[in-house]
Amino acid sequence: MPQRARPFAQVDVFGAGPYLGNPVAVVLDGTDVDDAAMAGFARWTNLSETTFVLPPTTADADYRLRIFTPGGEIPFAGHPTLGSAHAWLTTGGSPRRPGVLVQECALGLVELRPATDEISFRAPEPLRTGPLDDDLLARIARGLRTDPAAVVAHQWVDNGPGWAAVQLATAAEVLALEPDDALMGELVLGVVGAHPAGAPEQFELRAFCAPLGVREDPVTGSLNAGVAQWLIQTGAAPATYRAAQGSRVGRRGVIAVRHEDGGTWIGGASTTCITGEVEL
Repeated sequence: MPQRARPFAQVDVFGAGPYLGNPVAVVLDGTDVDDAAMAGFARWTNLSETTFVLPPTTADADYRLRIFTPGGEIPFAGHPTLGSAHAWLTTGGSPRRPGVLVQECALGLVELRPATDEISFRAPEPLRTGPLDDDLLARIARGLRTDPAAVVAHQWVDNGPGWAAVQLATAAEVLALEPDDALMGELVLGVVGAHPAGAPEQFELRAFCAPLGVREDPVTGSLNAGVAQWLIQTGAAPATYRAAQGSRVGRRGVIAVRHEDGGTWIGGASTTCITGEVEL
């Protein structure tokens, strides 16, 4: 297909203010863009994710979304889900059901709640759960350059990208980590620790995902979703809390978590920072 101009937006997601969260590039008309062109454009933007909005293939969805990292397509990701929904709504998209937005993606249907100040998505059911095995924990400790005894809990929290997660005793320990890139290898890993009582955010997270083409992701909706399901289920977190992510990479991400109506909801601010057209 010949190239043509397509509406485009770059949206900052989860930021405590503009340009403090995680940007996603959104091509608002991905019709007839082939897989190679999508992957190539995602590599070119060099953002953690680039998305393409398409007509849904089911009457239950408002639109379909394909999500690419610089390393290839993934079935689901959180901040691209929120940022793409924000871009779709602010450029004239109208949900079929008032107050409910349904995104179709490779993982299935994802329900969102649009609101004036933030959009939230219902965390999908994990594809893999359960404790990590001893060999993997040893690899993680070596990669993080930390004592294995510093890991106070661990769990698979994979909802598409492949997340494993470990919990350290404190947020300060999480922020102090200096991973060994070579030893991290193929790990897609989230690390979480608690802030002191009375802090504005209850938890600090970091996301290391070199296999997806991103050494450390600034603010990660899918990881926060999986970690929230894990921590709330085990009683290690309250049903409603706020998490922080991104300070080690110069960001100030804030993630709102709440467990209600039988599900875990992940929300945050979305701000359109760039609009225009892209030739694809």
